[in-house]
Amino acid sequence: MNVDLVDLAQHFEADRGRLKSVAFQLLGSLSDAEDAVQAAWLKASRSEYTAVANLTAWLTTITAREALDQLRSRRRRAEQPLDEAAVADRFAVAAADEDALLAESVSRALLVVLDRLPPAQRVAFVLHDVFAVPFETIADLLDRSPAAAKKLASRARRRLHPAPAAAPPQTAEHLTVVRAFLAASRGGDIDALVKLLAPDVVRTVDPSLVPADVPTEMRGARAVAEETRRFTNRARAGAVVLIDGHPGIALAPAGRLVALLRIALDADNRIQVIDITADPERLGNAVLTLPPALPS
Repeated sequence: MNVDLVDLAQHFEADRGRLKSVAFQLLGSLSDAEDAVQAAWLKASRSEYTAVANLTAWLTTITAREALDQLRSRRRRAEQPLDEAAVADRFAVAAADEDALLAESVSRALLVVLDRLPPAQRVAFVLHDVFAVPFETIADLLDRSPAAAKKLASRARRRLHPAPAAAPPQTAEHLTVVRAFLAASRGGDIDALVKLLAPDVVRTVDPSLVPADVPTEMRGARAVAEETRRFTNRARAGAVVLIDGHPGIALAPAGRLVALLRIALDADNRIQVIDITADPERLGNAVLTLPPALPS
């Protein structure tokens, strides 16, 4: 199969949606994914492509390599604590195009948990389990053997999903409440929120996450519920995850974890405590896993 640059460009445009989805799931950020796809085109157009037998597979591999380079670069950069202005900027990044990619390809919860994986594990899992790329191809990309690439994907699966026996029996009810809380927060549904919150609920938050006029501690169902109207855009970047085995919410605009909401219930399965943290040490030490799927 011989192709010229015009043919390659046409094929690339036909594959752009797939390539962007690959990069998005590897990087968790729409802007980073678009950068990776553009870099992949530049590399492909300057490579010896005239005898490539499977252009889609070849372009997918080049895009994945660009994303892998970005992932490794992230690991080398030290994360700086965010102030409130930086937090606001992060949440402003969430765009309609990103929401569309999330809807068609992957849940935000999966992106949040994938971001905790080492780059090689993330690449092996996403390429094989989501895009059915053979382990032989993944092995070449990662400079590993096919057996090693298979092990990387297996380790990623174990880290994404908690052991079934480890989940306490109240987790299902807890998850239902947390999911309802996030949905009501996104919609600014004050009445629904008041029903979900205990009358004496306590909400605490790191000062770096909120404007100066927002108290770091707030009490009472009505006050906490009404406060959510100020932060509906942040709720839209939320995902329900298990935090150290317990249902909570991760706030992750553009695929980057900004804060965790640890949520405790009272004996009546109403929300008693909402602890919102952006402390880098607490975020880094938290074990995040995917919650059980909703019943079909």
